[in-house]
Amino acid sequence: MAFNKEPSFQHGQAARTAVLYCNLGTPSAPTAPALRKYLAEFLGDSRVVEIPKPIWWLILHGIILRVRPKKSAAKYASIWTEGGSPLKVFTEQQAQSLGTALQERGHSVTVRYAMRYGQPSIPEQLDALKAEGVQRVLIVPAYPQYSGTTTASVFDAVYRWGLKTRLVPEMRFVNRYHDDPRYIAALARTVREHWAANGQAEQLVMSFHGVPERTLYLGDPYHCECMKTGRLLAEALGLSKDQYKLTFQSRFGKAKWLEPYTEPTLIAMAQQGVKKVDVICPGFTGDCLETLEEIQQEAQEAFLHAGGESFSYIPCLNNHAQWIEALADISLGHMQGWDLSAPNEQALAASRARALAHGAKT
Repeated sequence: MAFNKEPSFQHGQAARTAVLYCNLGTPSAPTAPALRKYLAEFLGDSRVVEIPKPIWWLILHGIILRVRPKKSAAKYASIWTEGGSPLKVFTEQQAQSLGTALQERGHSVTVRYAMRYGQPSIPEQLDALKAEGVQRVLIVPAYPQYSGTTTASVFDAVYRWGLKTRLVPEMRFVNRYHDDPRYIAALARTVREHWAANGQAEQLVMSFHGVPERTLYLGDPYHCECMKTGRLLAEALGLSKDQYKLTFQSRFGKAKWLEPYTEPTLIAMAQQGVKKVDVICPGFTGDCLETLEEIQQEAQEAFLHAGGESFSYIPCLNNHAQWIEALADISLGHMQGWDLSAPNEQALAASRARALAHGAKT
């Protein structure tokens, strides 16, 4: 196996630490060609679609990539910003804010963000970190709830990069934080702030991204972790069981996915006389296509068309200050034992001089 070329190394250089904050990904533009490239990578991942590769390849390239890119491009265009895709904008902001928060606490930690699909890629960012002298990396997926379809796929990309790397940095991975009190508190804070500004609706709907139901029976903990997040958030807000509902969105294909489905649930609620709903998406740490287009646009239209009167979407955590502090706490908890102090330049220079002198003697 051919390994990637190693960056130049200096004896005595201090070990540096980094956090790589990883999100799902986004197309580079709201166009059919960009969507075709993005979807080919995303839907071509066997973690995402567990269908035998030869069969799925024919379906993906023969049908889906001929039809879906144009439709998806129109949806992305409806939420696109001057800075690009909202998911990219918020992920970049979160990484920058996390770096600032760690620095303000006195820690010398480099923070970068990467996308599992699209740019900047995980291998690209890991290469860049190595070139900067980073020798310890904490991988932090942006997914609070663990799933083989998301979290494990991020880890796959890291492992594959490691297979081509001669000197692999020390690695740690955050699997989940679905029940972390600080994550729950940050979610509750966003809801309370929304209620303070807009009033509280009759029902709070917590919509999580869906996955095929079969994954639950195959051992994926995602469903259970979503349920626990929902229960803890409801408890933090003081809601009784009849004041909130937990649903799943973004169903793809004809297979049965985790239920209840979000949009049909909202329609049924409106038909049963519920006039006002608040909707939050706790499984997304940053707003994206699934929240801004699927929920704030499509789901809202469906609810109002079915007889509802008021639909309020509560934004994701995004760059909320309490969430950034929670993210810093979670990251530091997983970096325990690592020296996060800034290198002392004088000591570093002396160490390099000793290393050079030792090399000259030998």
